[in-house]
Amino acid sequence: MTAYEFDRATAITSGGRSGRWVAQLDDHWQIGNGINGGLLMAIGATALRADLDGDGLHPDPLAFSAYFLSPPIPGPVSVIAEVLRVGRSMSTGQVTLAQEVGEGVTAIRMRALATFGDLSERQQPKVISAPPPPMPGPDECVGRKDVPDFLAQSSLLHRMDLRLDPASAGWLQGKPSHQGVLGGWIRFADGREPDVMSLLWALDALPPVAFDLGLLGWTPTLEFSAHLRRHPAPGWLQVQLRTENVAGGLMEEDARVWDSEGHLVALSRQLCGWRVPRQAS
Repeated sequence: MTAYEFDRATAITSGGRSGRWVAQLDDHWQIGNGINGGLLMAIGATALRADLDGDGLHPDPLAFSAYFLSPPIPGPVSVIAEVLRVGRSMSTGQVTLAQEVGEGVTAIRMRALATFGDLSERQQPKVISAPPPPMPGPDECVGRKDVPDFLAQSSLLHRMDLRLDPASAGWLQGKPSHQGVLGGWIRFADGREPDVMSLLWALDALPPVAFDLGLLGWTPTLEFSAHLRRHPAPGWLQVQLRTENVAGGLMEEDARVWDSEGHLVALSRQLCGWRVPRQAS
């Protein structure tokens, strides 16, 4: 058995047929009552890699576009992978995560399309790449001990070491900056180094950027598009979230991730809902 929690959480076993797999969700990766969407994407990518990388040429997800259709619960989850195209430099497939919710009743949790290739062959030529934003080092940022109780009780936070940029952590004291920016550093709490699969999790691991706008309610992800650009170097990952459009109960959240050497390794955009707190009557 692997020593690292993320590898255990994303492990899949054969479902008895080609393209059929089974994973096990537990309550160790939850925010409130919801299981982290980044973990679901990593499970789906793991199954697709098993089916798309049979020749050893396409080991890495390059693009992963997921729709989240219903909230998953701890327990077994069926993972159905389908190869759509196998090419010389890239291959594409789709994957569905589903759970039984009653006798003869199945609920689809996530459905995604993904393109796989080899990131090690796609580092050059580099024309332009966004540099990491100025941010204090991890030891100068806000650690988990300063996170309020409703976040400290989320089991996901025990899986990672999170350090928030003080410039975007005012919401912790009820003083959000209202800039629509949230940044910080993350790494796995058990010492696992980052890899391309864990970047899918890292893109969705920080608290929602809505918190910096004073919106502390639920922000369920509806659609998530991730682009993976490079194998990350060992060490901390620097993450920045931004939003410029929050209206009508919907919000776009853009994420970018840099590795410890300052390379941009992943970026994403997600469409999520947000809930206006009810006014006291």
